[in-house]
Amino acid sequence: MPGTDGPAVIRSTLRQQIADALRDEVLAGRLEPGQEFTVKEIAEQYGVSATPVREALVNLTAQGLLDADQHRGFRVHEHTLDDYRSMLEARSLVADGIFRDLAAHGARRDVSDALFSVRRRGEEAARAACAGDLTVLIGYDLRFWRELSALFGNPYLSDFLHRLRVKSWVCAVTHLRRWTDIKGGDLRGLLWSRHTELVDALVRRDPEAAHAIVVEYNAHSLSLIERLAAA
Repeated sequence: MPGTDGPAVIRSTLRQQIADALRDEVLAGRLEPGQEFTVKEIAEQYGVSATPVREALVNLTAQGLLDADQHRGFRVHEHTLDDYRSMLEARSLVADGIFRDLAAHGARRDVSDALFSVRRRGEEAARAACAGDLTVLIGYDLRFWRELSALFGNPYLSDFLHRLRVKSWVCAVTHLRRWTDIKGGDLRGLLWSRHTELVDALVRRDPEAAHAIVVEYNAHSLSLIERLAAA
């Protein structure tokens, strides 16, 4: 019957909004690794009932961003440098598959217009990286890779890569925020900014060049996080 799914749809939308908001809080460093909170605290913070909050927190736990504690509620997951290395390796494997597919089938699918849109996201990400604006960079970087992976035509793989990139940013942002907020460091010139070069390689249907750029990206990112962690 029309309208019978209304409350369920509203609750689902609210759950996703809360999950997105909490994810952004983690990415912004306002919810730090190891920080604990309860369903009641989050419900009161957002002025909503406990049910969608609990569902959102369980969802984020399944994504590996939170840990559930039966007695204390939830806490932000603490990632290690080994976790970060594994994430970079997994990201590279998925990206290579996407690059090869786009090189082989790009002309047939006519993805040139879509790559032009992705390139614009890359330009914004590169500008934010050069300016050291971490918040803007994370937003555009996630959109860049989400739109790029969507060209692969497999929504499950695209969603997997997006979640993996969110987790890797969560892992990295801990050290990047501490460097800027606590140490007073400047991120200008330190963040990777070769997004448009990657798109240009894909426009040329050159997966080897795209692979080399991502290898450099991962090496750069890992070196930076290791250096900041040591500092």
